[in-house]
Amino acid sequence: MTMNAISIAATPLAQQTPTGYILLALGVFAAFLGLILVFFFFRYFKLWFQAYMSVADVSLVSLIRMHFTKVNPNIVVQAKVMSAQAGLNTSRRDGVSTRRLEAHYLAGGNVMNVIHAIIAAHRAEIPLEFDQAAAIDLAGRDVLDAVQTSVYPKVIDCPDSSRSGKTTLSAITKNGIELRVRTRVTVRTNISQLIGGATEDTIVARVGEAIISSIGSASSHFDVLENPDMITKVVLSRGLDAQTAFEIVSIDIADIDVGENIGARLQSDQAEADTRVARAEAESRRAEAIAEEQQMKARVTDNRSALVLAEAEVPMAMAEAFKAGRIASITDIEG
Repeated sequence: MTMNAISIAATPLAQQTPTGYILLALGVFAAFLGLILVFFFFRYFKLWFQAYMSVADVSLVSLIRMHFTKVNPNIVVQAKVMSAQAGLNTSRRDGVSTRRLEAHYLAGGNVMNVIHAIIAAHRAEIPLEFDQAAAIDLAGRDVLDAVQTSVYPKVIDCPDSSRSGKTTLSAITKNGIELRVRTRVTVRTNISQLIGGATEDTIVARVGEAIISSIGSASSHFDVLENPDMITKVVLSRGLDAQTAFEIVSIDIADIDVGENIGARLQSDQAEADTRVARAEAESRRAEAIAEEQQMKARVTDNRSALVLAEAEVPMAMAEAFKAGRIASITDIEG
């Protein structure tokens, strides 16, 4: 503090000039700013020193900025340290920079999961940039699980009993024999199509459809039982993993069981249906014959009544003839 400032401070308040007030205000502001810097220095010195010793390129100004932008500096520093120690590109222009980590944190992403995924992909020599991994994470996919599946493929049961409730696929060959098939599909993640690609359900549905189609094209169930690999070859040749987030590694037939003779059962059902139709037609003709018989009986009854009426008119006609003299009795003829 200079002699002028000391003399101004020692001067009574009422005798100070406007310049003295300004200098006093600046001194108070500088002291307050110094206290703030000291506070942040002691609060974030440990994190800054950790980043400095790890060559993680995290400045103290960045740590102070994270305090005001509500970013957890512990996560960002830990992510930068892990990236630097793993040999990732941490440059501020095109690498895993502090700004990118802060932006991903503020967007609601899982920063540590993304860094773990990038490190795992880097170790496995799988190309995965930070922007791509962050986009996958923000899209709701587990980017670390995707990388792990790409390195270590997983097996999907077809059909999946936990989702469909069925344990086997039912298909019928051309000779009418039902085959119940259970397959296992080995897939690995296709990271380049993970965003917008179809999920496991699509893979299971496509594989199931292809298996049923290939079995249905077989002339006999003996051909399928003899060479079950013919199904897998046909299915693999169709490119069922197109536009999906996975790449099919292999399709293996786990089990094949012979079911019912669907063809014979269908023929039996058809014969029974034909029999029922014939019986219905015969019953219809019988009903028509009975109806016609009843009509004939009604006509006979009508004719008989007409005959009775005619016979009743004969005596009346004879009596009238006697009265008119058109008919004479035997006594009159003899006399």
